[in-house]
Parts: sequence; C-alpha cells; structure tokens
Amino acid sequence: MVMSMTGYGRESIEMENTTITVEIRTVNHRFLDFTPKIPRSLLYLEDKIKKVAQSHFNRGRIEVFISIEGEKFVQKKLHTDWELMDQFFSDIQEARNRYQLSGEIPVTMLTSIPELITLQENDSQPTGLQEAIIQSIEKACIQVNKRRLEEGQFLSNDILERVKTIRSMVLLLETRRSEVIEEYRSRIHSRIEEYIDESPTVDANRIHQEIAILAEKGDITEEITRLLSHLNHFEELMKTDEPIGRKLDFILQEMHRETNTIGSKSTDSQIGEWTVSLKSDIEKIKEQIQNIE
Repeated sequence: MVMSMTGYGRESIEMENTTITVEIRTVNHRFLDFTPKIPRSLLYLEDKIKKVAQSHFNRGRIEVFISIEGEKFVQKKLHTDWELMDQFFSDIQEARNRYQLSGEIPVTMLTSIPELITLQENDSQPTGLQEAIIQSIEKACIQVNKRRLEEGQFLSNDILERVKTIRSMVLLLETRRSEVIEEYRSRIHSRIEEYIDESPTVDANRIHQEIAILAEKGDITEEITRLLSHLNHFEELMKTDEPIGRKLDFILQEMHRETNTIGSKSTDSQIGEWTVSLKSDIEKIKEQIQNIE
C-alpha cells in the first residue's frame, strides 16, 4: 500500500482551564527529519516526542507544534536583585559626593538596567501532563498516517494509470520494431541494387552480412525487454506495504535510460515520437513519487 509523505493531524488537551494543542504536519523529504516547535517549559519531552514520531514515520519532514493557551501552568513573578540594587545606589551616592552632583534619581533609571528587576516563570505542571501530551502525539500521528494513506491511494491510482499507458506504448514499440527492421533491410537492398546493377563480382553473402550488422545496430529488442521487466517490478513494488519511494525512483531512472537508448538507436520517426511520449510519462511519474514514502 502506497504511503504519501504529506499529512496533518491535530489533538487538544483540556487541563485546569488550560488548553494544550498538538499539531503534526508532514511533507516530503529524502530522509526522516524531525522538527519540534514546542514551548520552553516542555523541552524536556523532546526526545520522547521524537521517538514516538520515529515509530510512526520512516521518511519525510515531521513538524510537531505544541501550543499552550492559558496561564495555569506558568506563574510569572518579578524578581529583584537587592544586593545589586544596594550596590547600584551606593555607587550612585558615592558619585554624587565625589563630583558634587545634585538632583533626584529618576525611577526610570532602575528599569534601564535589566539585571536589577527580571521577570521569572515558575512552572507548575499538573500530574499526568506528560502522559497526556505523549498520548496526544500518538493520536495525532495516527491521524497523519490516515491522511497519508488516503493521499497515497490517490497517487497510486494515478501512477498505475500512467504505468498502463507506458506499457501500451512499449508494446507498440515492440510491434513497430519488426516492421522497422524489415523496412530497413528493404531500403538497404534498394540502395545496393542502384549502385551495383546485379554485378556478378559482388559477394551476395557479404552484402547480407553487412545488412544484418546494420539492422542489428538499430535493433531495440533488448531495451524493450528490459523496459517491460522494469514495469513488472514497478507494479509489484506498488502492492507492498514497505517504504518504496527510493526503489521506485531507481526503477524510473533505469526506464528513462532504456528509453533514451531506444531513441538514439532508431531512425524511425514513429518510434521517435513514442520515445518522446514515454520520457514525458516517466518524468511525470518521477515527480509524483517524490511524495511517496
């Protein structure tokens, strides 16, 4: 069963008037790339979240978002460094006496030194929060995979239709191949007869050998056989449940190479048109499988 690399899942937790939302988005990537975007207070869960994601996905960019709405879990308070404050005023007073300065010290001067007064967060997480978040990650991953399967089925149907088109065209090439060889031999015979006028000095066996050699150079039998073999392998892989994106990509590269060889060997205009169409369909499939796991 084909699995797409594009998916989305969302789960929410309600705890003590606070809502925690877990969102997971996956897109295509050559490898498994885990990208967490979570609050500082939950960074200690990053490794566990990554392990859950790795158990559900084999390839793709996995983005995990966790947001918290409400202040129940985070209590904020001001912290004053009184020792630093005392030193500050002591130094100010000494400066006034030393340089005979006058005037009052504005309150705004205190806020201009960030080390004097800071805002601190005191995390207060309820029992069971960690387990609830991990369960939500699991549920969101299941949602993502469900959508990835749906998208994968759509991709699979479209790809297999294109594979059928390619197979039909390869069979047309096979039919045309024998006709082209016969036409090729006839053209060579005609040209030879124009120049030798059935001269008794010409070795007929030698002529037939040369015709066979020239015809063999343009023969595309092996390329057609390999193309059909690649198509069979491609369809077999599409039926498996394992990650197949990279394997399909390799098969398509081989198919493209065989098609190029056919195009370079043959001088037949009809075969030339079909090879162009073949390469176009192969490229379209190649684009689609970039999103297959």
